[in-house]
Amino acid sequence: MAERSLRGTRLGALSMETEENVVPSERQITTYLCPNGHRIELPFSVEAEVPPVWECRCGEMAVLDGGNKPEAKPTKPARTHWDMLLERRSIPELEELLEERLTLLRESRGEKPRKRKSA
Repeated sequence: MAERSLRGTRLGALSMETEENVVPSERQITTYLCPNGHRIELPFSVEAEVPPVWECRCGEMAVLDGGNKPEAKPTKPARTHWDMLLERRSIPELEELLEERLTLLRESRGEKPRKRKSA
């Protein structure tokens, strides 16, 4: 019975495949230069498209040695809460809403209502 039993392998065991008859693809070493002086050398397949920039370990973007830095894409400025509010309401409407809310707040505190300034 022991001769016929299958031997199992544990998780994380080595692969049963071998590297016989496996031909690795041709490689090219590409060099990237970081603005902080770091030099990065990476192997890429000859058939692969080499990216013009690579993120350096310091966080900066390294440029391909001998390559041109790609043009920065135009970005929209961040819309603030105030910008979005002004898309929905005008300044006079906002002043009126503010006055209403302040009146309600003062009434809940038991304060006397203030007279509104005339514009």
